[in-house]
Amino acid sequence: MTITWRVSNLIYRHCLNKSMSTMSNPLAAVCQMTSIGDKEKNYQVVKSLVEEAKNRKACISFFPEACDYLADNKADIVAKSEPLNGPTVSKYKSLAIDNDMWLSLGGLHEKNSTTPEKVFNTHILINNKGEIVSEYRKIHLFDMDNKDTGVRLMESDYVTPGREITAPASSPIGKIGLSICYDMRFAELSLTLKKNGAEVLTFPSAFTYQTGAAHWETLLKARAIETQCYVVAAAQTGTHNKKRVSWGHAMIVDPWGAIVAQCGEKIGIAVAEIDINYLNKIRTNMPCDNHRRNDLYPMMKT
Repeated sequence: MTITWRVSNLIYRHCLNKSMSTMSNPLAAVCQMTSIGDKEKNYQVVKSLVEEAKNRKACISFFPEACDYLADNKADIVAKSEPLNGPTVSKYKSLAIDNDMWLSLGGLHEKNSTTPEKVFNTHILINNKGEIVSEYRKIHLFDMDNKDTGVRLMESDYVTPGREITAPASSPIGKIGLSICYDMRFAELSLTLKKNGAEVLTFPSAFTYQTGAAHWETLLKARAIETQCYVVAAAQTGTHNKKRVSWGHAMIVDPWGAIVAQCGEKIGIAVAEIDINYLNKIRTNMPCDNHRRNDLYPMMKT
């Protein structure tokens, strides 16, 4: 009991010291928006939020799933999709250059040249030079066909699942592991990204209102605590059309599981420091990786 108390007290004092720190660290902006079917109007929202993030000294801005557009039918979802060298991504690249800002954009509706009746749900990371430095195509698709409730939401009707986990990418705030929305429910993916060097996990999302109210905060805190990573979750919010309402509450969670930045339910941004020294101290003080029994539960292969 005494040893347990001393360890807990040491960790508590460490976290208290962190909260009192005045050390300067890079700032990340987590962004929240209400996408509609109009790509140009959505782009103008993205542009205004990037400019706000720039004014608040952030070096990277994270945007939610479907930040390019959110249509209410399969035909428009597919018809409006573009390749990654298309005009919409080109505008995002210019926006990154103009604001000297890294951008996390996920997931975009990427045109699928081999299966034209579907798209890829693709998360891209653009650096401040306008270059795509990482791409990830969503591997876990949200499919629900519940005969009892009458709810049918089948992402696989119009999305082709990705086939690989993307290695974490170096950035001004640390090594970023890319995921998308529903992926957060699968701890194996987050742990695999952490094992491969991730320091920041990001889950751009368009969570439904009901599931968001029940699980959003709990899942994000769990992913942060179990991986000892920062978690950045940009979000869609509000009413998009007659069929879709999103939960919002975009947030940044630190490796201890504390929410360090959060939006409400309106369009806007929240900003927080990303302190890799703090992350490393947490991993040292609570060395979970040293105790993981991979001999009994081997990690997924990447």
